[in-house]
Amino acid sequence: MARIFVPKDTAAIAVGADAVAQAIANEAQARGADVQLVRNGSRGLLWLETLVEVETPAGRIAYGPVEAADVPGLFDAGWLSGASHALCHGPTEDIPYLKNQERLTFARVGVIDPLSLDDYAMHGGFQGLRKALSMEPSAIVDEVVESGLRGRGGAAFPTGIKWKTVLSTGDVQKYIVCNADEGDSGTFSDRMLMEGDPYALIEGMAIAGLAVGANYGYIYVRSEYPFAIAALEAAIGLARRAGWLGADIQGSGRGFDLEVRRAAGAYICGEETSLLESLEGKRALVRAKPPLPAIQGLFGRPTVINNVISLASVPIILSKGAAYYRDYGMGRSRGTLPFQLAGNLKHGGLVEKAFGLSLRELLYDFGGGSASGRPLRAVQVGGPLGAYLPESQWDVPLDYEAYIGISAMLGHGGLVAFDDTVDMAKMASYAMEFCAIESCGKCTPCRIGAVRGVEVIEKIRRNQAREQQVELLRDLCDTMLSGSLCALGGMTPYPVLSALDHFPEDFGLESANAGQNAAANAPIA
Repeated sequence: MARIFVPKDTAAIAVGADAVAQAIANEAQARGADVQLVRNGSRGLLWLETLVEVETPAGRIAYGPVEAADVPGLFDAGWLSGASHALCHGPTEDIPYLKNQERLTFARVGVIDPLSLDDYAMHGGFQGLRKALSMEPSAIVDEVVESGLRGRGGAAFPTGIKWKTVLSTGDVQKYIVCNADEGDSGTFSDRMLMEGDPYALIEGMAIAGLAVGANYGYIYVRSEYPFAIAALEAAIGLARRAGWLGADIQGSGRGFDLEVRRAAGAYICGEETSLLESLEGKRALVRAKPPLPAIQGLFGRPTVINNVISLASVPIILSKGAAYYRDYGMGRSRGTLPFQLAGNLKHGGLVEKAFGLSLRELLYDFGGGSASGRPLRAVQVGGPLGAYLPESQWDVPLDYEAYIGISAMLGHGGLVAFDDTVDMAKMASYAMEFCAIESCGKCTPCRIGAVRGVEVIEKIRRNQAREQQVELLRDLCDTMLSGSLCALGGMTPYPVLSALDHFPEDFGLESANAGQNAAANAPIA
């Protein structure tokens, strides 16, 4: 029997993967071919979706992008034995885009049947949880601290330190909350992980529960991810029946269970305290800190809040040891980050690499340059609150501290590329407008500042007292940076100031008159 893998990832479904799978099933039946269809996750080579793989004695052979109309011709060519075809890319693992990655967190994504417990276990699954069940909570926390894992979101706070804080509290009820409200532009790694390897997240959350003494968790998933929600709910049910969740995990006498909650549909819900308010059934307003969620979080109890990639990285740290994970990366940025390539790029997709490579490598060695064929001009890294980086900064190592040094951030690892037709003044205006729309409204600098920011930028673009308006814009950004209650208002100036400083000509300014560097306006890290 030939096994054929067709992704059921959202990106693949969007370009016809379901129709391709049906066409394969129909064609195989018509030809009397013995075929087993496996609906896997995406490998992350999005320009090749639908990427279909055929299992052969020599390994899995990749064909793509496959459309339903291509299926009869693929059967005629003998693809069930891995034969050559115009859509054939050879062994999947040898495709340079994939071969040149360091896949730790995403090692199983696109490889396994996402809901098969046997597949998951055969590829190293539950080894970390088995080990954690034999360890004291403090030892689990120490392992995560030693790994150097930091939050794979905006703040990059050390994961182990957050866990240690929750462990040290004396409360009898604690919670693990997964922030899966992935709302940044150009990001999709959370979705890919949840759809392609949901047990990795479940295992990571169970380990977190054992580490801090929490017996229950919530995965807060954005409502726009129906396939991820379905995959998680199915996986949780199967894991519970197999004894990997519940009051007595694998007969250990230690328990942890969890559930999925559909998000409220607002960007601000990605901020951890706003997320907690939403989970409690309230309007998603940002909380003042202190108290920190680690001390007084969900329902007033000590709470670990990490995002999907942070939690899904924990199983490999426990199974292979802190040193194994820590050996990847540079400086204080340890391990790997799944970078998501989007925008005007020929080869968009997901690239998991150790910290320390450059943006230029991602854009050209993996992304293949612009899709339009025109020169790339700017790249926004870190979502809609990230800085716009000019070519002069594309060789800075992708490292948390290095990016702070240039008034930028890595955030969730998303990047959106623009060619030389982009109007950076318009992009700056969009950044302010985005903040105005998505603000929870609780603090004045964000609620009012973003509205005024759009007005000021439009006056600059129309040359209405341009120099005075530029000075006013900088003052406004300084107020938002220093006075906003959370990162939405506090980081909106990053894209605005970076556009103003690096692309002054788009604002009608001479480079020499562009003013002070954005670094002078950045908050102290």
